[in-house]
Amino acid sequence: MAERFELAKDYTISRVINGCWQLSEGHSLKSKIDNKDVMKAFHMLAEKGFTTFDCADIYTGTEELLGEFQTELKSGSTLSPHDIQIHTKYVPDINLLDKVDYSYTEKIIDRSLKRQKRDVLDLVQFHWWDYSVPGYVETAYDLLKLKEKGKIRNLAVTNFDTKHLSEMVDAGIPIVSCQNQYSVFDRRVEKELLPYCKSNGIHLLCYGTLSGGLLAEKWIGKKQIDPDNRSQVKYIQVMEETLGWEGYQELLVMLERMAQKYSVSLAHIATKYILSQEGVGASIIGVRNSKHVEANSQIFSFELDQSDIDEITQFLSNFTTLEGEPFELERTEGSKFRNIMKMNLNEN
Repeated sequence: MAERFELAKDYTISRVINGCWQLSEGHSLKSKIDNKDVMKAFHMLAEKGFTTFDCADIYTGTEELLGEFQTELKSGSTLSPHDIQIHTKYVPDINLLDKVDYSYTEKIIDRSLKRQKRDVLDLVQFHWWDYSVPGYVETAYDLLKLKEKGKIRNLAVTNFDTKHLSEMVDAGIPIVSCQNQYSVFDRRVEKELLPYCKSNGIHLLCYGTLSGGLLAEKWIGKKQIDPDNRSQVKYIQVMEETLGWEGYQELLVMLERMAQKYSVSLAHIATKYILSQEGVGASIIGVRNSKHVEANSQIFSFELDQSDIDEITQFLSNFTTLEGEPFELERTEGSKFRNIMKMNLNEN
């Protein structure tokens, strides 16, 4: 069964969260998503204790899909909607940031409640595209008002850096978690954010742990990768800027050697390595179909030896870390990391 931990008072989640970005419209570049099979995967995962799901207001179609899942849970499942945790996001469009006010925020939160068929949103992770546009602390206060109104259970942020997260905390916003990209490719959170979160009782929820599927045996010995989804486009950029192709191949071989020792896959080693970092609450792993459910459940079948953790850390220390704070490059105008972002999806 999946490991669990207490994210906030009286609120526990699974340490591997089922990510739904890959199910959003426009994410896949080649294959179509089979929603019936995805629903089967949701049931299988939940039965194995992977009861926490991550979606967003801007992941087109995902909140509705989880709403359908709620309906199915009400009719004949051993689990009920109360056994499931749904983490969503509030991501105002970049060209509307200066117009965001309480009524707009409440409208989007109400829309998420309706889509998910929930009376209260378990966790709302707030994102702000451009810190030069004022209003993010005020908007967080509006979310706090909606929490006090009973529409939101827990408040969190996503893609915030240390400076702006600390502004939220200093303003008295009760942030329980911070969702950021963290993997063997992207270690920006280790500079300041992870220590800050640890010292303030905020848990890091990590996405990109498997880097869109780039951390898999099938890429060993390959000369190039033809990306089949938007995640891979993004993580290939990260890998090229940090490990480079040769370092990437060396890493895969090392992780595969460790995987054989534990009779798991190298993806399990990469996930477990991130989960072993102090201050990390959970890792988000994308759901695309029911085929990978069994594999996911193996993550908690073993513990990584400290010697293996140390070996991976030592290996990574030979390579450059992406510059800046988490999500800083993705915010920087003209950056290739920013150019692949879609920043105006909420009003669609």
